[in-house]
Amino acid sequence: MKILVAAAVLVGGFVLLSLMSFWLAVRPPRIVVPLRPDELRLAVEDVTITAADGVKLAGWLAARPGAPALVFLHGYPAEKADLLPIAAALAPRFTVLLLDQRYFGASGGGATTIGFRERGDLRRAIDFLAERGFTEVGVFGLSLGGAVALLAAAEDPRIRAVSAYAPFADLRSLAYELYGWLGVLKYPFVGLLRGWSLLFFGHDITAVSPERAAATITVPVLLVASRADEQIPFAHAERLRKALAGNARAELMTTDHGRHGELPAGFQARLAEFFLLYVR
Repeated sequence: MKILVAAAVLVGGFVLLSLMSFWLAVRPPRIVVPLRPDELRLAVEDVTITAADGVKLAGWLAARPGAPALVFLHGYPAEKADLLPIAAALAPRFTVLLLDQRYFGASGGGATTIGFRERGDLRRAIDFLAERGFTEVGVFGLSLGGAVALLAAAEDPRIRAVSAYAPFADLRSLAYELYGWLGVLKYPFVGLLRGWSLLFFGHDITAVSPERAAATITVPVLLVASRADEQIPFAHAERLRKALAGNARAELMTTDHGRHGELPAGFQARLAEFFLLYVR
């Protein structure tokens, strides 16, 4: 009897730990970036975009009539201000839209879905730009933002080019790596995460796979990754490169140094060159 009770306690603790881990993953503490557009002499319009499920998404738009448009998507768990230096550098040649992804920054939403609903949010942002007269669109995304950009580019032909810094290749694989310390128990643990996802969101968000999406992308792609990235293993970049092997306009730009989020020297100029070539 004591053995059964002990087993039940262990199983219950395992399930509870999975629930807590799931909740922390979709409702992480948010990073506040204390930077404003005017500090970089960037004049913006505060805009609100409504997602398909009614969530209000906050954005900053620096419109340049006649110029192609770029959407900037921040990483997890940051906000749009994190990409202000890059956006400000490209603003003289492009219309730029910095978007707070759902749950983060000034956007609404009770949780992040780590790419599942965010790809639809990006399509709504492109709808918004089209209404303003900007039909040529490129997307730059950092980490989660890069994953979202790849997912959306596989579905929306209005995206003419994508640059993604350190996106994950496959969310389920990333979860197995994150919980690798559990040994073989990582498999039922991630299975429970999938179950919580189905329960709370009605979908298995762990099935999000930029790698599968990348295999169908035909527009130009500039991947950027650091071999020293401590959050997204470089193996994810290698997997994405292989998925993009059939795309003659896909390129992997690597650096041997730099933690997650550290962009290589001269990257802003390289990014401007890339988008000027393909988004007109």
